[in-house]
Amino acid sequence: MSKTHLGHTARKRFGQNFLHDDYVIGKIVSAINPQSGQNLVEIGPGLGALTDPVCDEVDALTVIELDRDLAKRLRHHPFNGTKLNVIEQDAMTLDFTALLKSMSAPETKLRVFGNLPYNISTPLMFHLFDHAASIEDMHFMLQKEVVNRLAAGPGSKSYGRLSVMAQYYCHVIPVLNVPPGAFKPPPKVDSAVVRLVPHATAPVDVISLNTLERVCAQAFNQRRKTIRNSLKDCLNETQISELGLDPTSRAEVLSLKDFATLANAVSALENSDES
Repeated sequence: MSKTHLGHTARKRFGQNFLHDDYVIGKIVSAINPQSGQNLVEIGPGLGALTDPVCDEVDALTVIELDRDLAKRLRHHPFNGTKLNVIEQDAMTLDFTALLKSMSAPETKLRVFGNLPYNISTPLMFHLFDHAASIEDMHFMLQKEVVNRLAAGPGSKSYGRLSVMAQYYCHVIPVLNVPPGAFKPPPKVDSAVVRLVPHATAPVDVISLNTLERVCAQAFNQRRKTIRNSLKDCLNETQISELGLDPTSRAEVLSLKDFATLANAVSALENSDES
């Protein structure tokens, strides 16, 4: 099957798979529910599968596109060119907080959406989490497995570092499943759309976010090990027990609250060492 779609060849290095199923596109756009006056930002608009129907609903849309051929096509779009603010940049390097300040209505937070390239979806979400205070909500098409991981709770096979950190920043709501046939070329995996709504107030108090990330990473990097072993370089068995946690537990049974408790204990020890 030819990988050329509407005169554009899907580039493997950008992880391009173009959405073309009108029914699925309609469902995604209605889930986003774009309105004029909102600061709408699309990451990776590609050939405009979501861009065009969103532009039908609103009078302005900012799009972030790394592929210069696609960026040029968007700028010269016969119907939507005047509505689009095209930023030709890698979304991973974009300061979304500064982007909001540059908008005509900076008091209204960003609404971000996109069919994310699967090869960068996780680091890109972490980059967006850093700007969560400037974002009202996010709607992303991702690998179904990634959506399962984002939404998973303790005790589930999909539960991991991504689940804990995403749920620290956002309320995670799976929206719909999307079969491979909705794309050209069809990916080898199922996809799904997820809604991420940043919390107005963090669900747990954390002294240091870096420490929370580090403790999660250590615990899940060796997920078959008990936390007594995986966290031994920062907390000993007695210290874990004193927090009301079982040192023989594995990472996958600990809640976000448990990880916050562990991270805060590590922060407290490190702070006392420094002083």
